[in-house]
Amino acid sequence: MSRRAASIGVIGGSGFYKFLQTRKASKITTPYGVPSANVRLSDVKGRSVAFIPRHGERHEFPPHVVPYRANLFALKQLGVERVYGPTAVGSLKASIRPGDFVISDQFVNFTSGRKDTYFEGPETAHVGSADPYCPELRGLVVGVAKEMGIRCHNRGTVVVIQGPRFSTRAESRFFRSQGWDIINMTQYPEVILARELELCYVNISLVTDYDVGLEGDAKVKPVSNDKVMRVFNANLTKLRSLLLRAIELTPTKRSCPCGSAMRNARIKV
Repeated sequence: MSRRAASIGVIGGSGFYKFLQTRKASKITTPYGVPSANVRLSDVKGRSVAFIPRHGERHEFPPHVVPYRANLFALKQLGVERVYGPTAVGSLKASIRPGDFVISDQFVNFTSGRKDTYFEGPETAHVGSADPYCPELRGLVVGVAKEMGIRCHNRGTVVVIQGPRFSTRAESRFFRSQGWDIINMTQYPEVILARELELCYVNISLVTDYDVGLEGDAKVKPVSNDKVMRVFNANLTKLRSLLLRAIELTPTKRSCPCGSAMRNARIKV
């Protein structure tokens, strides 16, 4: 497959595997193993897009064993420069409701043991992650959501937990006490690996539930997988339309700092 087969990548989350009409699907190998599934190539309004189902074709990779490094590296090998990462998330705030979208601008990592860097020695690097998400793509998606009349929060901090279990009430209470907005199991290390590869990355979070319920409202029950999938599937058409429009409007040339993220990150001896 050509190294310039696509300029835009999509790593889809739960329930998003039939996102595009595929014109080609190919197995790709990387120095970090094989991706979650064959990479599917599609055309969106004249743009070549490479799609990888984050959890595999049959959801065989739970969050803590997703081959994140292989997924991002495969996209890089194909010539991808920009990555859209739609995910399902839980809400930690009453004002962020199921069915809303959140365009994350920060994350807090509570995972452990995941392969979260391409620099394991002898080459060492310390990538800057003060602002981990691409500002250009974030602004684009927020603008598209506004244009389409979609209820969207233009920023938010996502706390990333190890999974595959959901939070306890005590854990969720702690996360809320910190002022964090949403909760997810896959944003880390996906976003940071994209940064190490100098790829633009934006997260489009679809809120599917209130994490362990809503304090003060006994009618709002804790999250369950069944509830997540029901809300996700009910909003899949809206998510698909938002993403397709964003891809259509993605600028050909980048005007963000993502492409030089590693310029001063490597240790030189």
